[in-house]
Amino acid sequence: MKAFLYGVLPYIALTIFIGGTIVRYVYFERNWTTKSSEFLSKRDSQWGNPLFHLGLFMAFGGHFVGVLVPKFVTEMGGTDEHTYHLMSLAGGIPAGILFLGGFLLLLKRRFAGSARLKVNTSVMDRWLYLVLLLALMSGMLATLSNIPGTFDYRETISPWFRSVLMLQPDISLMEGVPAVFQLHMVSWMLLAMLFPFTRLVHCLSVPVEYLFRRDIIYRRK
Repeated sequence: MKAFLYGVLPYIALTIFIGGTIVRYVYFERNWTTKSSEFLSKRDSQWGNPLFHLGLFMAFGGHFVGVLVPKFVTEMGGTDEHTYHLMSLAGGIPAGILFLGGFLLLLKRRFAGSARLKVNTSVMDRWLYLVLLLALMSGMLATLSNIPGTFDYRETISPWFRSVLMLQPDISLMEGVPAVFQLHMVSWMLLAMLFPFTRLVHCLSVPVEYLFRRDIIYRRK
């Protein structure tokens, strides 16, 4: 099972993520949308939406440094393990609070708010919210449980992930990894497999022209 989870499943997830996204963009471009629901219910997204996206960007930056940047690189820059751990907590905990808090507000809006939103919520949306909740909760619990710094993921999870990207997965690195961190790893793989079939694809469309387009003028009725 460990060989499948950490030696096979990552490639299944990445293949579906990349291949499915390409197929959707090429053959189903008209469905490439975030399916904005602000016209159905706008006021209750004023807090959840910005908090969610701010936490997302902060978490993405932390994961990029913690997973893709080898430990010896930060140590060469003069940052020892203890200092790095304190910095990761100082950034990770606020990011997790914003990310999870914003998500819970959007979750409440989607399933306990306007009846029009419930009608316009698909089965894939429900799966997306479930897997996102799993990923966020496991990530937050992993961060909080490791406040004492007893587990160094940069010596286990990070090199394992890089070995996967190098097409030489070292499954042994995942031996002894706490269960909550393993759950977080599985949750991102599930999320990657759902990605091409959900509204998440909109994050790959950067509206550069939005910054330079002319203002749209609305008139009150």
